[in-house]
Amino acid sequence: MSVRLKDFYADWCGPCKTQDPILEEVEEDWEAVEFQKVNVDEQQETANEYQVRSLPTLVVENDEGVVERFIGVTQRDDIETALERASA
Repeated sequence: MSVRLKDFYADWCGPCKTQDPILEEVEEDWEAVEFQKVNVDEQQETANEYQVRSLPTLVVENDEGVVERFIGVTQRDDIETALERASA
């Protein structure tokens, strides 16, 4: 099953910069997951499709759809739990 994590961010977003190193750590350990960064200023259509209203927003999805959505800075354990659920 294909698993994706979409990271909705903006260059001007301070909390997004806090989220980045956490996601980099997760990405190192989850090679099978496709990590996608979505700049909401440049990809407004995608942000609207996922109804992103606050930043950062993380969306974990698999072939069946959205499994989990996180708003605000999210800790590694919570992200990994969602990735495990999406992979099952």
